[in-house]
Amino acid sequence: DPDSGDNGRLLYSLVNNQMNEFDIDENTGQIFTVSLAGKAGTFYLEVQAADQGARSLTAQTTVNVTVDSSSSNNIVMVTLNQKVNVVERNIVEVKRVLEDKLAWNVYVIDIYSNEFERKARSSTDVTYVKITAFDEANREVPAEDVKRKLWEQKSNIETELEKVFSTSVTAAVEEAPADSATPELTATIVLGVLLACTLVAFLAYVALTIKRKRKYKQQCLVKERAETVEGIDNPWAANKDGSPKSLGKLEHTNN
Repeated sequence: DPDSGDNGRLLYSLVNNQMNEFDIDENTGQIFTVSLAGKAGTFYLEVQAADQGARSLTAQTTVNVTVDSSSSNNIVMVTLNQKVNVVERNIVEVKRVLEDKLAWNVYVIDIYSNEFERKARSSTDVTYVKITAFDEANREVPAEDVKRKLWEQKSNIETELEKVFSTSVTAAVEEAPADSATPELTATIVLGVLLACTLVAFLAYVALTIKRKRKYKQQCLVKERAETVEGIDNPWAANKDGSPKSLGKLEHTNN
């Protein structure tokens, strides 16, 4: 903007960006990633520039961002002793510090904490930043090389990050774990397991009840047959003293 003063001061913003996958530095217009874990393809971002004059003028353009899928083997996780929302607000500066000290292009893949972010985005003092690096030829730098250089530059990185966060910063390098399940997926899995256990228990109860009923019916049937066998139709039935019942009845009949 060739104007001077507020009329020449531009602020940049993303229009209708509700995916929280990208963000923009309102002063410089630099676009950076917030979270692109497991995503690849072309993203179309509407960027707006607005001057700060009394009658603000705006202009918009579409920025196409192509995200290449990165090998999970080359993802490195940096741990910062800062709250996740604070790291997100300063991720542009964090990225700048890492690129300056590593001398590679650094891409932020994901930013998260151990707690459910929707519950408390500012209560955890440990934030995990997943990054991957590319050299000047745009080749992915092996994770081991990135880790080695991070450890070599650890002190310098922490010193620069202290300027960014205005507080003492500890940066550590950890193995990047496999993508963890989201709280919703974890809850679904747990619920599925509980339902499965309940179903198994119910089926076992039904099977046991049916088995008991069958056994009871068999016992009743045996008892009925035993009573019938002890009746007059059984020529081999015996009295308590051991004499045949039928013979007694026959003698009585003969008399």
